[in-house]
Amino acid sequence: MTRTALFLKTTALGAATLALAGCASFSPDGGFDSVQTLTKERIGKDTRWVKSDADKAGVAAAIAPLLAKPLTVDDAVTVALMNNQGLQASYSELGISEANLVQAGRIRNPVFSFGRLTRGSEIEIERSLMLPVMSLLTMPVVTRIERRSFEQAQLRAAGDALRVADETRRTYFSAVAAQESAVYMEQVKLAAEAAAELASRMAAAGNFSKLDHAREQAFYADVVVQLARARQTSTEQRERLTRLMGLPGALAVQLPNRLPELPAAPREALALEAGAMQNRLDVIMARRELSGLASSLGLTKATRFVNLLDVSYLRNSFNESPTREKGYEIELQIPLFDWGGARVARAEAMYMQAVQRASETAVNARSEVREAYSAYRTTYDVARHYREEIVPLKQRISAEQLLRYNGMLISVFELLADSRSQVLSVNASIEAQRDFWMAESALQMAQTGRPGAPIGSGKAPSAVAEPAEH
Repeated sequence: MTRTALFLKTTALGAATLALAGCASFSPDGGFDSVQTLTKERIGKDTRWVKSDADKAGVAAAIAPLLAKPLTVDDAVTVALMNNQGLQASYSELGISEANLVQAGRIRNPVFSFGRLTRGSEIEIERSLMLPVMSLLTMPVVTRIERRSFEQAQLRAAGDALRVADETRRTYFSAVAAQESAVYMEQVKLAAEAAAELASRMAAAGNFSKLDHAREQAFYADVVVQLARARQTSTEQRERLTRLMGLPGALAVQLPNRLPELPAAPREALALEAGAMQNRLDVIMARRELSGLASSLGLTKATRFVNLLDVSYLRNSFNESPTREKGYEIELQIPLFDWGGARVARAEAMYMQAVQRASETAVNARSEVREAYSAYRTTYDVARHYREEIVPLKQRISAEQLLRYNGMLISVFELLADSRSQVLSVNASIEAQRDFWMAESALQMAQTGRPGAPIGSGKAPSAVAEPAEH
């Protein structure tokens, strides 16, 4: 072969190698566009990946108007999706996964070896260039496997965004309910304090028995403890909401005075399970993992006998002879002791494991949707019952008692005792309304991702025991 032909052959091989290597490159946004799309389709909210000081400044400018007014649940979710530091850390996993994908699409560097041997006055120089042929042959399959891993990382990032949004909604409703209960307990404390003061004065004048006086004092002492607990619960929920939104302590969160009103009618259970099978990220991830393991199983079977194949180009020259030696060398692993059966068995076991897990995910998803909808309807009916039946009845009783007091048919202590009896129903009404909104959030999460904590796990101050009527 002439030098020109050898040069052209080497140039063509180098160009082909560079062309294959050039196919693997990083995407402009690191695959974050898919995460944004998945999140937007399921909760209608945008999320951001903060990677620079400019991005950080943009997020600060976007959330500042939201924090300058009483926070709505949508505003809280928006802030969390843009500013939650844990979520930003999960987005960084995209960069790691994409780097693995790009690496899988690049050829291993060729190995050049140089040898110099002397025998008397004779000098032999050996040069070889080794190319990883096996990695070239398996590159398309390996790249497809890494691409599926990258897609799984995108789904996990979107799932983390949905989880943060769900936790933010739940915590928001718990924080508003805890604040509302704390404000109500402050009003109860003022009434109990006035009653205890009046009882002390009447007891000092001899117009009140020691037993009744002790009852009023005990009720007031209980209310003080309950108010302290209500304030602490409100602080805990507010701080948890602050953490989820990634806010420093200097930024105060303004919450509304009351929870949102119940909707006029509950949602109907129309194709909830079918929708979950299409939209739940854990179901999609299970299907894609199954497909990826199937490809891995095929690659393992294809390379069970030959998993090392390298080709080398050799060229030797001698100082005492104008003759030069040229040729090639093939390095092939011989399956003498290891026939690859263990690797194939392991791949098959992993595939069957993924099949069973995918089936479990589908069964659990359907069950979780049904459970979430049952909790949604139950909490709606309970909250509406408090709103339309129990609370109005308590208000009617209080109005009748006030009329009797104005007619001097009952004493002031009997009027106060009736007011104390409303503590239980008011706090229970707040809890019922909170539980409904948390159940509504859980139902939404059950249709798009794995649900969170069970309904009714939020804290709220319980009613104090009221003294016996006089």
